[in-house]
Amino acid sequence: MPLNMIRGDITKVRCDAIVNAANSSLLGGGGVDGAIHRAAGEGLLAECRTLGGCETGEAKITGGYQLPAKYVIHTVGPIWHGGSKGEAALLRKCYLSSLTLAAAHDCDSVAFPLISAGAYGYPREEAQRIAVQTIAEFLETHEMQVFLVIYDHSGGTASYPDIVRMLDARMRFAANAAPMMQSAALPREKRHGLFRKPFGGAKRTEETADFAAAPAAAELREETACGVFLPPSSLARALDEIDESFTEMLLRKIDERGMTDAQCYKKANVDRKLFSKIRSDLHYKPKKVTAIAFALALELSLPETEELLRKAGYALSGSNKFDIIVTYYISRGIFDVFRINEALFAFDQLLIGA
Repeated sequence: MPLNMIRGDITKVRCDAIVNAANSSLLGGGGVDGAIHRAAGEGLLAECRTLGGCETGEAKITGGYQLPAKYVIHTVGPIWHGGSKGEAALLRKCYLSSLTLAAAHDCDSVAFPLISAGAYGYPREEAQRIAVQTIAEFLETHEMQVFLVIYDHSGGTASYPDIVRMLDARMRFAANAAPMMQSAALPREKRHGLFRKPFGGAKRTEETADFAAAPAAAELREETACGVFLPPSSLARALDEIDESFTEMLLRKIDERGMTDAQCYKKANVDRKLFSKIRSDLHYKPKKVTAIAFALALELSLPETEELLRKAGYALSGSNKFDIIVTYYISRGIFDVFRINEALFAFDQLLIGA
């Protein structure tokens, strides 16, 4: 997808360019800067000596040498002074300068560390918010795959106390409800009540026993009890009445919202090529995260989101962390995919659009 957050070592990421959170000399240092220089080898330092340093917020490019990336883009982040020295504007400029330089060198993929969030002392949560927001805005007008590489998990879920409480409550409910679901493990005849007293309290009769010999009737009874839609008696009629597909509903909703295709798939954090596949195939079966991505891009209500998911054969579950977090935001009228992905990332969940 266009913007993805991953955990790991940026020196191991295979892409066109990785970004180095450098110091103004560009001659190496600690943290990410030192790790990139060590992994790239002496050739990187030799080239950096020819660049004459770099100002805060600016960016310069070199070869990748022994790294799996073709280029290294060096940018100098601001040192945190409490927020009163224009740090936010400078940090934003770091990302924009780097992305612009990457685009000028025809890079299709770029990986960033969290600039200034280490030794330079920028508050981690705020540094991540600026990174995600700035990259997302750039991608509105550019086609590029961008990775935000987080080295560790410090902070994590602590920034989302409401979601932590909600998840704890849902998980406790699911645990308490589990014993009540044990009957689902009983043999089919018991689940259908064949060994229970018939209506009116009468004892089991031959008529009720005959029910066990009619598997089609048993299936029908099970479907009705579960609230599943009962199909028309005629297969031909059922096929004539088939509902619109996921693709048809998606394209209809895009038109109803007055959006262009590009506006929709960029807001969904979905790749253009994937959207083209969906548009060209009326029976396309997307992944669940893709279906949810488009529901968010279209700002669908919770019932509308559930309807779109059903078109693709999915549903939201009250016992799944990913689904609970997505439901939390949609029910509050928050549809920003990138903001929701930050929360999903903190809880180690699959990201939307991935």
